[in-house]
Amino acid sequence: MAFLASPRRSRHALAVVAGAVVVGSWASAFAAIRVAAPGLGVFGLSLVRLVVAAAGLLVLAPALGVRLPARRDLPLVVGCGFFGMAAYQVLLNWGELQVPAGTASIIVAAAPLVSVAIAAGAFGERLTILKIVGSAVALGGVALVTTARSDVSITSSIWIVIAAAVVQGIYHPLTKPLLLRYTGLEVATYGMVVGVVLTVPFLGFAWDDVVSASPDAWWAAMYLGVVPSAVGFVMWGYTVARLPVATSTSLLYLVPVVAIVIAYLWLGERPVWGELSGGLVVIAGVATVTLGDRALKRLRGPQLPAPPVPATVHGHEAAGRGGDPAAELLADDSLGGRRPASSDSS
Repeated sequence: MAFLASPRRSRHALAVVAGAVVVGSWASAFAAIRVAAPGLGVFGLSLVRLVVAAAGLLVLAPALGVRLPARRDLPLVVGCGFFGMAAYQVLLNWGELQVPAGTASIIVAAAPLVSVAIAAGAFGERLTILKIVGSAVALGGVALVTTARSDVSITSSIWIVIAAAVVQGIYHPLTKPLLLRYTGLEVATYGMVVGVVLTVPFLGFAWDDVVSASPDAWWAAMYLGVVPSAVGFVMWGYTVARLPVATSTSLLYLVPVVAIVIAYLWLGERPVWGELSGGLVVIAGVATVTLGDRALKRLRGPQLPAPPVPATVHGHEAAGRGGDPAAELLADDSLGGRRPASSDSS
């Protein structure tokens, strides 16, 4: 039994490690966007980031055996590319022109609320009282974050970041059916290619920014394409394929903690107290949504199984009366021989 459990624990540990890579890479993206977006522009940064990521994944595709998606999966593939790649990146780049990296990361941390709601509706995952309460708490935290700064331009841009969090929350459950048939690398490659196709039409609006961007903006954009986009999404696909939606998305509430530290070290951004307190409320709410039921189950301890149905009724044989299969099974001898059900009426 221990031999069988060991590979399972190893796979679980690898999935958690992959999730940690996702946390670090996606946390660094918020600061990198603040560096690249002013120079390359909203659409220019989105296009460069997606092209770099898609090119890297396509180079690896033949060696790693990436297959073409089946025709029946194309609607899901397009949906993943639209929500998780094109729409998310355009909205986040736009919002971060004004919103600090740490603030944006706190708001995007609420994306699991959307993921869990979709998982409940589409995949039948149970929506419990703790998930409902946790969602309300997390939304209250988002409200604290959005009102923490008095600058009107920042406050209006925060709504754009909230829209980015919504489309990101839609993306995660959409990958779940695809990951039953494709690898994480394949799903990430499909999404990046679709994202490029959807953003190329906006090149005309971004051309002037792209050709005049500074080297710092280009380096940040290249980093975004390789690490958070290519590596991050591949690792995310690996994680969600091996962990439940609630467990895998729970890792995402660690992103703002790391993002705030990176933004402080890289950009010198200092969060205000309202953002920090709101961020803690968001993390507490999302943790309740994604981990609360499991913690409550552990506190309650294992549930005792229901007692078995007796094989006799008033001392008479139950097996064969009405064709009850449970009684038939109980009438089988434990050594494998057939015997009549007990007729002892004492």
